Amino acid sequence: MRTRVTDMFGIEFPIFAFSHCRDVVAAVSRAGGMGVLGALYFTPEELETELKWIDDHVDGRPYGVDVVMPASYAGADLGVDSPEELVQRLQGMIPQRHRQWLDDLLAKHDVPPLTGSDPGKVLLGWTDATARPQVEVALKHPIALLANALGPPPADVVALAHGKGVKVAALASTPRHAVKQVEVGVDVVVAQGTEAGGHTGEISTMVLIPQVVDAVDVPVLAAGGIGTGRQMAAGMALGAEGVWTGSVWLTVEEADTPEAAKQKILRATSRDTVRSRSWTGKPARLLRNAWTEAWEAEDSPGTLPMPLQFMLISPALRRIAHSDAAELSTFPAGQIIGTMNHVKSAKQVVFDMVEEYVEAMERLDRITQD
Repeated sequence: MRTRVTDMFGIEFPIFAFSHCRDVVAAVSRAGGMGVLGALYFTPEELETELKWIDDHVDGRPYGVDVVMPASYAGADLGVDSPEELVQRLQGMIPQRHRQWLDDLLAKHDVPPLTGSDPGKVLLGWTDATARPQVEVALKHPIALLANALGPPPADVVALAHGKGVKVAALASTPRHAVKQVEVGVDVVVAQGTEAGGHTGEISTMVLIPQVVDAVDVPVLAAGGIGTGRQMAAGMALGAEGVWTGSVWLTVEEADTPEAAKQKILRATSRDTVRSRSWTGKPARLLRNAWTEAWEAEDSPGTLPMPLQFMLISPALRRIAHSDAAELSTFPAGQIIGTMNHVKSAKQVVFDMVEEYVEAMERLDRITQD
C-alpha cells in the first residue's frame, strides 16, 4: 500500500495504532504499521523508561508519541509555568461539594480508601505546563511522529518537533479545527468521528472525513469506529490516506488492559458506550456503567472543566481499581468494541485489517468492471 503517509514515515501499511501500552506500540510498528504511545499517564521519568524500551524493541521501525496539550482549559490564564505550582493552584479550584459528592458515591458502592500515603498521579498531561516535559522527553528519542490529542498544538512545539525532523499530527472533530491545525503547521490531520473512544466530537466518521479532506491539503487519517479492513477501505474511499485506530488494541494479547476490563470489552456491544464529561471535563466516549450514569443523575453536582474533573476523580479511580467495585470501573472505549469478540495478537490484527482491506477493494473493483 502506498499513500502520502506511507511515504512520509516509511511504513508498509497506513495503519496508526494509538495505545498506552508500549508492547502494543512496538508490535504494530514491527508488523508494518505505526504504533503511537499515549504519554498522558506517564511522568517524564516513566515516559523516558517506556520510550527507551520501545527504542530497544521496535527493530528500527518508526513509532510516535501522543500528548495532550489542549487549546483551552481551566487555569490557562494563571500564568504559571511550574507544573507543581499549577497543580497546587488548580487543586484549590475544586469545590468541596464535588469532593463530598464523590466520597458519597464511593461509599454507596462500598469502595474502601487506599492504604498508604502515595497520592498517585493527580495531573500529568491536560495542560500546557504539565505536557511540555513529556514533549521534551519524547523529542530526545528517535520518534517519527508527535501527535496532539486535543486541538492544535502550540506553534512553538510544532517548530521544535520540525527542528528535530519529527512530523506533527493533531486530531480534529470538525473541518474548522482541521484548518486551525494546518495553520500552525501540522503535517497530518486525524479526522476523528464521534464513534471514537476517548475525546471525540459529535460528527460521525462517515460525514466528517470528506469534509476534512476537502478543507485541508495535508494527508488525513480516518479515525472513529475503525478496526477492520472494510472500515479502513471506507475511510480511504472517502479521501483519507490512512487510519488512526485506538480501541481495537485494548484486547490484543500484548495489551496491559486489566483482565476484568478486557472481559467487559469482549462482551460489550456498540451501544454500551456513551459520550460523557465524567472523565476529564470534555466530552469523551466511555464504557457506559454506574459511574457514567451517576454523573448524569439529578443529584450530580455536574462535571468540572478540564483539568479539574480528572484531578477530582483521579484518587477515586485508583480506589475503584483496587476494589471489587467493577460497576464503577470505566475507561475510554469506542463503538468498535461491538466487533471485538476475540483476543488476537497485534500483528494478527494488522494483517487481518490489510487482508480484509484488499478483499474489499477487489470487490469494489469487480463491481465497477461489471
